Amino acid sequence: MPATAYIFPGQGSQYVGMGKDLCAQRPAAREVFTKADEILGIQLSKICFEGPEEELRQTKNTQPAIFVHSIALTRLIDGNGVAMSAGHSLGEYSALVFAGAMAFEDGLKLVRLRGELMQKAGEEQQGTMAAVIGLEPSVVGEVCSVASADGIVQCANFNSPGQIVISGSVNGVRKAMQLAKERGAKLVKELVVSGAFHSPLMQSAHDGLSNALATADIRDARIPVYANVSAKPVTTAAEIRSLLGQQLTSAVRWEESVHNMVAAGASAFVEVGPGKVLQGLVKRIESGAETRGVDTFADIEKIMQAHTS
Repeated sequence: MPATAYIFPGQGSQYVGMGKDLCAQRPAAREVFTKADEILGIQLSKICFEGPEEELRQTKNTQPAIFVHSIALTRLIDGNGVAMSAGHSLGEYSALVFAGAMAFEDGLKLVRLRGELMQKAGEEQQGTMAAVIGLEPSVVGEVCSVASADGIVQCANFNSPGQIVISGSVNGVRKAMQLAKERGAKLVKELVVSGAFHSPLMQSAHDGLSNALATADIRDARIPVYANVSAKPVTTAAEIRSLLGQQLTSAVRWEESVHNMVAAGASAFVEVGPGKVLQGLVKRIESGAETRGVDTFADIEKIMQAHTS
């Protein structure tokens, strides 16, 4: 039976002004942003609405900003009938809150800590990431293996067919970039990031986050959430806790997750949060899937009109 999946974006989808129109139009959204400001003890809403962009781009701010925006949107749209969920990296926390595996407040505290730890790990262990376009996963894996002689490097994101992100030490990643070009990659581009996310250079962040996850109030999810680490559906609290801990140093298996959701019956994917990145990836992974996004108040109005027409 055809089903709808909610998917939640990760770091990189943020923009100055995000959530401002939602809060102006809907008290329920305003409540989420106000509560976030109180919990964090900073004016996160001001950073989202007004910037400056450099401040919003700081990992410790970016992650809670996207998370809060996504959760505010879930309070404004009818999520009944959504059969499964997933999120890209940080977005997995939004997916878990939507699925009832953790409360908004607990998710926010974890996300803020995650952002702070990742930012700190990036400052302590200088690393980088690069996008590799046009090579098979096995070839990129080989390239990383050979380049590892020059420094840590591994596949970090399997985003869509022919689009893989690698992550690790500056020397390791740059050697892998050179080898990828020699193996015929269509495009190899170093990314502007504050750390080598989803690589062993995030070990200190992984350790700090795992300690917090050990005592966090995590419950069984009411719908399956497809985990980044395994690309498989998880519902039990123990499994969720373990996989979130592994996520920081493991690859995001997004392409496989989308294939698995389609195999489980998902025919429509709704991206809930800022930007359109995941809609583009889903279209490249499963061209027959229906995709749409909810980001602004105008998007919500469109949904309401569709329901009443």
